[in-house]
Amino acid sequence: MKIVYSILGTYNSGGMERVLANKANYLTSKGHELIIITTDQQGRPSNFALDPAIQQIDLGINYTDDLNLDLLQKVQSYRRKQQKHRECLERLLSDLQVDIVVSMFDHDASFLYKIDDGSKKVLEIHFSRFKRVQYGTRGIRGLVNRLRMAQDLRLAKKYDRFVVLTEEDMTYWKGGKNIAVIPNAHTFYPDQPATLRAKRAVAVGRFDYQKGFDEMIRAWAIVAKKFPDWILEIYGHGPLKAALQAQIDEAELSEQIFLRAPVKDIMPVYLNSSVLLMTSRYEGLPMALLEAQACGLPMVSMACKCGPRDIIKQNKNGYLVEEGNLSEFAQKVGILLKNDRRRRAMGRNAREMSDKFGEEYVMQRWLHLFHSLINPELES
Repeated sequence: MKIVYSILGTYNSGGMERVLANKANYLTSKGHELIIITTDQQGRPSNFALDPAIQQIDLGINYTDDLNLDLLQKVQSYRRKQQKHRECLERLLSDLQVDIVVSMFDHDASFLYKIDDGSKKVLEIHFSRFKRVQYGTRGIRGLVNRLRMAQDLRLAKKYDRFVVLTEEDMTYWKGGKNIAVIPNAHTFYPDQPATLRAKRAVAVGRFDYQKGFDEMIRAWAIVAKKFPDWILEIYGHGPLKAALQAQIDEAELSEQIFLRAPVKDIMPVYLNSSVLLMTSRYEGLPMALLEAQACGLPMVSMACKCGPRDIIKQNKNGYLVEEGNLSEFAQKVGILLKNDRRRRAMGRNAREMSDKFGEEYVMQRWLHLFHSLINPELES
């Protein structure tokens, strides 16, 4: 098969970019021809290694150049760039003659399904149905977000397949006939799991509102009173780094909470930790949970939409906590820090339960979906 993935860029260190690199590399290794089309790459290298056989094409639309414009300028520029984007992509797909085009629900989602190049169009989303309203914005901006959320639903129904990450999220999209659930795969499976002896908890994610690290810091302030010999390391980068560090300093936790720069090889970080923490306000299917589970780490997570409920089974491989309940979050963390036996048992369960997120299992589901689009008789 000849398969195109369309995305803003591959230069970021985010979970979506990592998942795309893994899928593209896998499909290439199985003999399929892969092309990644970007809009904002601007000559930057891919953050995650891509097989040299994968063709990379940038359209030079550069949506991100407009981030600092005022609202009216943004609207006017976006319309021009959308038109240019569609024209460029339409010409390119006509020339490439591919079998499958996959949109990562980026700027092409509003028009890709209209391009009549003979390929099947797949839309995949890496966040939940409620991404646009998670910030709780009000007034005109809140109204715009709700309108865009309704538009998302209409767009999703236009594609040959719409792929979500979790069974939970599928219910929120009102069960369109074209919907499919395929989770992300974990990106590695070490030969040996973490020993869970290190007095270190770990969290991974971008330093922004979504990840809720401000709440994690407040919860750890409670934990630190009972477990002063444990530390928390948070790996990431983003716009809230200075604010988070200020919060840590103000709480006098600078000897217990450390903001670390992201690393390309995160596996050793998990293997040298004993608990994975997550306080996200929303997710799609968080890679941090999948990766930590594969390394045999027990997990404590806020039960946000969506993802944690599909991975964590209460009291088996970790704990789910009602969103915003910091005292309970701290209490569950404390159980794992205090009780070595429970921590090890949950770690073993996590490792075993990671099987359904293995690369081969997940990628076979993708291949079946692609083949069934090209050969509909395979659906039966």
